[in-house]
Amino acid sequence: MLLPQPRGPLSRAVVTALRRGADDSLLRSAGATAARVAQPLADADLQLALACCFELHFQGFDDVSDEREWDPDLLRLRGVLVGSFLDGLHKAVGPPDAAQLAMPVHEALRALVDADSGGPTVSGYLLRHADEADWRSFLVQRSVYHLREADSHTFAIPRLRGAAKAAMIEIQADEYGGGRLPRMHASLFAQTMRALGLDDTYGRYWSEALPETLATVNLMSLFGLHRRWRGAAVGHLAALEMTSTGPNRRYANGLRRLGHGSDATAFFDEHVEADAVHEQVAAVDMCGAFVRSEPRLHRDVLWGAACCLALDAAAGAAMLGEWDPPRQVSA
Repeated sequence: MLLPQPRGPLSRAVVTALRRGADDSLLRSAGATAARVAQPLADADLQLALACCFELHFQGFDDVSDEREWDPDLLRLRGVLVGSFLDGLHKAVGPPDAAQLAMPVHEALRALVDADSGGPTVSGYLLRHADEADWRSFLVQRSVYHLREADSHTFAIPRLRGAAKAAMIEIQADEYGGGRLPRMHASLFAQTMRALGLDDTYGRYWSEALPETLATVNLMSLFGLHRRWRGAAVGHLAALEMTSTGPNRRYANGLRRLGHGSDATAFFDEHVEADAVHEQVAAVDMCGAFVRSEPRLHRDVLWGAACCLALDAAAGAAMLGEWDPPRQVSA
């Protein structure tokens, strides 16, 4: 994976810093630019810049030394981008209200998910109307996350303790195929990409990622990589698992409608089965235990879940808008 082409001054500053180092003038300029971003959650330049910074903690770039991961100047630059990203998140997603906080956390999570349902969905479109080209564009967008599926949340494991940690490990073990490479969810997604004639190389399609797509991935990285947001990380994972089964069933059936077999559908079929169990483990066992252990972070759990739902909805709407003609199709 090589550094992507910049999409503006912020991603250019990050690429420059990764190649040559960051000086004070570069940091000042990037800080001033980030402060002027009006819609950080949908800004392609900012989201790509932040994704490049976070990628140093994942598989990295072949043209960047691994020693740059903890470069203090790069971390300062990342801090500016994270600040802008968080400002956008707080404006888009308000804090949980008193009624939500009064519920058991698993019930509040269910209420959030239920309130988010309805309206046009990507899974409904792919089930009934999408052609091969639409499917490939969908997989291209989703590859940014699914080719490293689960890795962001795994960063949160050392930040948890007791029953919450055990529950997250149970979920993540399934995500990694129980230690069997062909059953790892990232491997299954790569198989789906190949079945539809796409390149499954990690990072191959970053240049085509919509800003909303990058924002969903950056959100997971932000929560997983920062101890401050460990509560948001468990809430995010719970929301992800609680909204998985229905859409993945529609994805699998949409591929079968086009004549594809198990090589293409295995990834989605696996999620239908696994996430029906993960939903309860995540909401009741993981989040319940976490809130009992750290009650002051109850708000963060619910806010992390709400952020997941909001950014996933924005990414879905952006994808629907890309297809020609875009059809407003409900689940």
